[in-house]
Amino acid sequence: MRVVGEIPHPACKITIFSWNNRYLIKIENGMLEQTFKINQFDVTGESEVIQMVDEAFVQEALNRFDDMSKSLHQAVSRT
Repeated sequence: MRVVGEIPHPACKITIFSWNNRYLIKIENGMLEQTFKINQFDVTGESEVIQMVDEAFVQEALNRFDDMSKSLHQAVSRT
């Protein structure tokens, strides 16, 4: 797995990887992470993948992190 680059953001860590004919967009927030896989043949290159990670994309991921955190806390409270 090769690190293509990191995208700085104050609320999360965003890393772009190239692996197995795919680009991976990995977004981390605390103990949670989301990974998006993109076939390398569906984009023109690394720069297009980086452009995809705009503020709207990141905001949706951050909202999803809130939902993920709630789900985890509810699961823990049931045990």
